[in-house]
Amino acid sequence: MLTHLSIQNFTLVDKLDLEIYRGTTAVTGETGAGKSIMLDALGLALGDRADADRVRHGSSKAEISASFDVRKIPAAKAWLNKLDLDDGNHCILRRVVTAEGRSRGYINGQPTTMSQLRELGDMLIDIHSQHEHQSLLRKDTHRKLLDEFGNLSSLTDKVESAYKYWHLLRSKLNDLQQQSQETEQRQQLLSFQVEELNLIDLKEGELEALEQEQKNLANAESNLHACQQVIDISQQEEYGLDNQLRLAIHKLGELAQDHPPLANALELMTSAEIQIQEANNAIGDFVSATEINPERLEDVEQRLSCIYQCARKHKVHPSKLIELHQALCDELENLTSVERLNELIEAEIQAKQAYLDIAEVLSDERKKAAEKLTKAVNGQLKKLAMTNARFAIALSPLNEKLSVHGLENIEFLISTNPGNEPKALAKVASGGELSRISLAIVVVTAKTSRIPTLVFDEVDVGIGGETADVIGSLLRELGKRGQVICVTHLGQVAAKAHQHFQVEKQFSRKTTSSRLISLDEDQKIAEIARMIGGKQSEQSLAHAKAMLNH
Repeated sequence: MLTHLSIQNFTLVDKLDLEIYRGTTAVTGETGAGKSIMLDALGLALGDRADADRVRHGSSKAEISASFDVRKIPAAKAWLNKLDLDDGNHCILRRVVTAEGRSRGYINGQPTTMSQLRELGDMLIDIHSQHEHQSLLRKDTHRKLLDEFGNLSSLTDKVESAYKYWHLLRSKLNDLQQQSQETEQRQQLLSFQVEELNLIDLKEGELEALEQEQKNLANAESNLHACQQVIDISQQEEYGLDNQLRLAIHKLGELAQDHPPLANALELMTSAEIQIQEANNAIGDFVSATEINPERLEDVEQRLSCIYQCARKHKVHPSKLIELHQALCDELENLTSVERLNELIEAEIQAKQAYLDIAEVLSDERKKAAEKLTKAVNGQLKKLAMTNARFAIALSPLNEKLSVHGLENIEFLISTNPGNEPKALAKVASGGELSRISLAIVVVTAKTSRIPTLVFDEVDVGIGGETADVIGSLLRELGKRGQVICVTHLGQVAAKAHQHFQVEKQFSRKTTSSRLISLDEDQKIAEIARMIGGKQSEQSLAHAKAMLNH
């Protein structure tokens, strides 16, 4: 709800601060006084196009601030929170336009874009006029109003979810189909490489064992010869290491009997004899185990050659072949196969059908809601002196095209002359007619509308009498549910308002300015008397007082 409007140096306004309350607010004044200044300034705060000519003559800039209470507007609260612009229960939209034509926008003191101002403004206020900020001429507004009127939010949410799921599967399927040839080629290469590595079938630790075995087999003959030489050195009958050591132990033993310090040397030699015997046994075991086997050596070398050749082919160290084998197997397994592609095609078909099923239910409900809304709006148009007008809602099928919003385009149509087919509102309705049509639609949809502030710019153009009284009553009724601001030239409408602003134009030698005055009860009577009678008289004052009392 709009709570405060501040205007500085805008067209004819020097400085203006307005407190605006719930209910219906009337804005009146003589022709040319500037009744639309308030709405123009409000539109600027909501992101309308800036014009340097709107800056008051002699001023460097114009500045407009509009304050809103957003406690009962969850969509706006969520939007502000998402953009980190939330500042509690109130929101301030501010617009600055310089005399050079530069423009800046702010939300709760933070710089913002004009598109963001407009997006937020659409959640806060709806202006019904020929103004730029006119939602009733947009088809998406028609769809929202119809769905809200028919209480179809649950169905529209399901349709949106079904569409998004289908669209996600469709995108994945398109990507896979575009990549199918490349995927197939990669799959063939991986299959060949994995099969090749399967044939090699290298086991953990096998490479190290083969390399050691190949080294042993290749050096078997020279190893045996060297071992035999060691055995000969150790075991010669006369000069062998064993015989010489035993002889040395014997002589040292005789000396140690008379010379005790040699006992330790004797003990070391005795230990050495034992170690030489153990070494000879180990050499014997090695000789017994060592086999000169050319056939086995050939097999081992052939196996190693295959392993080394495969490693060179894949440009990895032979020790990395097992790791490479596993990686290629994993990639091959993860590649989308024909079966996976077929599964995705089937899932996409099912998702599309699920969307169509729920969207058709929504279409049926929209048709029912459209009939009720059409009947109700046409009934209101008759009350607003538009007896020849015929309101209609066109539900145009999208045919094969799927939409996140359902299977049809929704557009409000109007015919203002008998015999003419209804056409788009923007092509048929004049400014005054559009305002009354808007009023008729808003009156019908007010209970389901999520926008708390409604603005009507001269909805009473070209009417009077009982119809003007009907419009006033309708606006007052709307004001009880939220907030209505109405620029009017009819006393019957102004008399129904909860709050009344009068626009006055003031002249001086150097400047002309406009101001808005919040009227008290006596001032309301005087202003309504002027509106119904031109000049104040006892009769017009009495009539105005009677209208207010009524």
